[in-house]
Amino acid sequence: MNYHEKEGQELAVVATSDGLDWLEDSVSLLAGDIDLGGSYGWWCDILPAQKDDIGSVVAQTLSPPAPPATSSPLAHPSPSIASPAPSEPSPKKRKSPARVVSGSGHSSSSNQRRRTEQDRPGGGGKKGGGAGSDRDARWAEQLLGPCAVAVEARNLSRVQHLFYVLGELAAFSGDANHRLAAYGLRALSLRLPAAVGPAAAAAVRVPAACESPTPSFAGAEPRLFRASLIKFHEVSPWFTLPNTLANAAISQLASAAPRPLHLVDIGVSHGVQWPTLLESLTRMAAGRAPPSVRLTVVATPPVPFSASPPGYDFAPHLLRYAKSIKLDLEIGRASSLDPAHGFCTSPDEALVVCLQFRLGHVTAEERTDIIRRVRDLKPHLVVLSELDVGGNGSAAGEFTARLELLWRFLESTHAAFKGRDGEDRRLLEAEAGTAVAVAAAREAMGREGWRDRMAAAGFEQVAFGGEAVESARSLLRKYDNGWEMSTAAAATGGGGAVALRWKGQPVSFCSLWRPA
Repeated sequence: MNYHEKEGQELAVVATSDGLDWLEDSVSLLAGDIDLGGSYGWWCDILPAQKDDIGSVVAQTLSPPAPPATSSPLAHPSPSIASPAPSEPSPKKRKSPARVVSGSGHSSSSNQRRRTEQDRPGGGGKKGGGAGSDRDARWAEQLLGPCAVAVEARNLSRVQHLFYVLGELAAFSGDANHRLAAYGLRALSLRLPAAVGPAAAAAVRVPAACESPTPSFAGAEPRLFRASLIKFHEVSPWFTLPNTLANAAISQLASAAPRPLHLVDIGVSHGVQWPTLLESLTRMAAGRAPPSVRLTVVATPPVPFSASPPGYDFAPHLLRYAKSIKLDLEIGRASSLDPAHGFCTSPDEALVVCLQFRLGHVTAEERTDIIRRVRDLKPHLVVLSELDVGGNGSAAGEFTARLELLWRFLESTHAAFKGRDGEDRRLLEAEAGTAVAVAAAREAMGREGWRDRMAAAGFEQVAFGGEAVESARSLLRKYDNGWEMSTAAAATGGGGAVALRWKGQPVSFCSLWRPA
């Protein structure tokens, strides 16, 4: 169904089949592409001794360091920290990839070809090749992982050395390696004071490359924010696939027993998830659709992708859209699931709680409290979607696990935008980068961990219907072929959850639950 709203008028007409044009005033792209012609070879200018092979830079950087001068770098800072940092090279004109190849030998030419292949949209290895198939080209992770270990070990001389090298290689534009180095370095610089103490951290020179030129969601311009959300849903299934599965399950519940439908949104869609669901409800057979829909948006502790800029409000747009399709919709907000804070339910309603990507970055205590409150509501259905990531319990392990997931985000986003740079892509990547910065020390859980936690809280898992799974598969075909999905049958302990993967590696999962 098509919907088109005329600027300044209370008019809602028809819209595109995906339901995303309900925010039509922001659909147009707001910024032109940036020429990235020379961004993949610029590192060749910064370390002349190994300028033809970044693998040599990484290998030399990660060679076994000399033992620390003292056993306690906090009590007795290493002389290398107190002394001035290595002098930065004078700015040089960045070379184009062609000049890099022509001036290098066979080995460096092979490395350049490998990087070029990875930088292509959909490149970086065959579908399903997995993380190991291109691990040798992922130099950013090879530097950031040891740096996180050095931070946790409070080895300040090692931290300073790796900060310097990363600062020379990091960039918020370029291929996924450069971007990952930039966001990872920024995350580590933010973690440093808490890990080693403010006084010791002040002795470490933090590279200027840590400062992102693009604000995250909370600081974005509202029009760009809306346009970026819509564009991302069009080109990537990162959030769209879980939303599609959730909407299909909600539609099935609503049609089974027609009554008022109450949606509790504890998610990160900022309203983009709901137009498709509302439109599908109006297409139900007579007497099967819910007579009314109530949407309550609940605020929880802020996490990546949950914030929105001041002035952004999707409610008026969504209400006008509902009116245009003759659907009775009410939208409310609550600061928590506590009735004292404005949240209420009715026994006459079919209650559905959508927990979409909101629990993976909060503390274990906050997770337990939110899940308990959801269980106390006695909902008819709970949709839980989360990132599929796991650490080893240490701060460095959690950082590495989230860094791996950020790589998949950056690489898949590069493919989704076909390598083009722009304000919308940079805004999304800046927000994704906050996941490493703010949650590195939080407990990271995979799908099995979430299943155990929900079961312990008194929920039982429900399988998705065949129609929901097939609609998700059909949706996935329109995206880059690096994406795939899989279902975990109840017989194997998966309970019917649907997993999303990028090049064979886990990204997220969507699951259904109800009180046991």
